[in-house]
Amino acid sequence: MEPVNDHSQLTKLFVDSLKDIYWAEKHLTKVLPKMKKKATSNELKNAIEEHLAQTEEHVARLEQVFEICGKKPQAKKCEAMEGLTKEGDSVLEETENGSMTRDAGIIMAAQKVEHYEIATYGTLVVFAKTLGMENAAEILVQTLREEKDTDEKLTGIAEGSINQSAQQEEGEETEDDETEEDTEEEESEVESDKEMEEKE
Repeated sequence: MEPVNDHSQLTKLFVDSLKDIYWAEKHLTKVLPKMKKKATSNELKNAIEEHLAQTEEHVARLEQVFEICGKKPQAKKCEAMEGLTKEGDSVLEETENGSMTRDAGIIMAAQKVEHYEIATYGTLVVFAKTLGMENAAEILVQTLREEKDTDEKLTGIAEGSINQSAQQEEGEETEDDETEEDTEEEESEVESDKEMEEKE
């Protein structure tokens, strides 16, 4: 166990952030299986399955970091992760089952999650080093690398075939719908211009 200055404000922020990402990772272990079930391409399903196994490992690593800090592993609700996964749910609701468009949406949602995790773990590594917790920093760096690798893998899957296939799928929105929306925006702008002129 490495010495930790419990009175340091940075230590408190570090531990609070650990609790936050601990909740987030545990939450993801419940969300990822649902995403895998809704995915269509085997390549994406396999990538999600692999990331689920990694996420379970990330939870275990965070528990090691808590131990290094002399703290009991504790989760604090991560509002950001909850928001990102709810957004992912919306993507599933708004896309057609069995479509490549849904797969593209799943990748988009997953990468938003990855980028949040990359930002969090990157900061935690710096905090750990600043606090002199080199062992904790090494554990966190390992997870950070895996999050970056997953993000790159998802980009590769999207660019490989999914986005191209999604582009060819027919959408529900028609040109008439788009024209109507554009007309409404133009009318709104004209009204705003008139109001400005009257004020002048």
